[in-house]
Amino acid sequence: MTQFRPSSFQILPTIIKNLLIINGLFFLAQNTIGGEQGWINMDDLFALHAWQSPLFKPWQFITHLFMHGNMGHIFSNMFALWMFGSILENLWGPKRFLIFYISCGLGAALFHMIVLYVENQTMINAFYALNNGSGDYSMHIQQFIEKYIPVHQPVPVNMQTAKEILSLRLNEATVGASGAVFGCLAAFGYLFPNTYIYLYFFLPLKAKWFVLLYAGFELSMAISNSAGDNIAHVAHLGGAVVGLLMVYFWNKKNRQTFY
Repeated sequence: MTQFRPSSFQILPTIIKNLLIINGLFFLAQNTIGGEQGWINMDDLFALHAWQSPLFKPWQFITHLFMHGNMGHIFSNMFALWMFGSILENLWGPKRFLIFYISCGLGAALFHMIVLYVENQTMINAFYALNNGSGDYSMHIQQFIEKYIPVHQPVPVNMQTAKEILSLRLNEATVGASGAVFGCLAAFGYLFPNTYIYLYFFLPLKAKWFVLLYAGFELSMAISNSAGDNIAHVAHLGGAVVGLLMVYFWNKKNRQTFY
């Protein structure tokens, strides 16, 4: 099995340690001052919102990277960040790794926002067409509701319901460091393609195959766009693409660092 032992290896390098702390503090705030009994809506302020949403703020491109939905979400992201990111930081140093991590997060967010903009604009156009449509007015409203409601359930078929669905979709929050973490995973697979990753701590699989299989899964999920799926698969792919491009150009003149 391939071994990687960089000089001055740290099991918890500086940037990784600080990212873990910041994410932990944000998660604590989400569940205390930002919880149901809290005095501030953390999601409205710091989660990423679509450009068409009145809740969108520019700083959300950065702050959403430190927000997470639940314990399982933050644990899986932080574990993967430590597992792959610590090796990259030991290899590149803290400054380059931080630039890489933030760039992957921003790239993932941009991919996600572009797709979200197109989807939301289609929904907005469909909503405003309800008032101008011909034929059975209630039938058009029902079709709109059935298309955009996350889970089909009995609801009043009227314009108020359609308006509420539109508002909910536009103001939907995106949180998590997954895009940036996928960038780290892609970089690791590129630099250390033959290093083994143990799936579920038991099944060995080379990093290059793991990255390709995971990317294929994310692509299939993004294309299928299943109802009720609240995972930003396009953001994951966007982070991986940005990470792969960055490490490719950084490593273009130094092809000795493949393991």
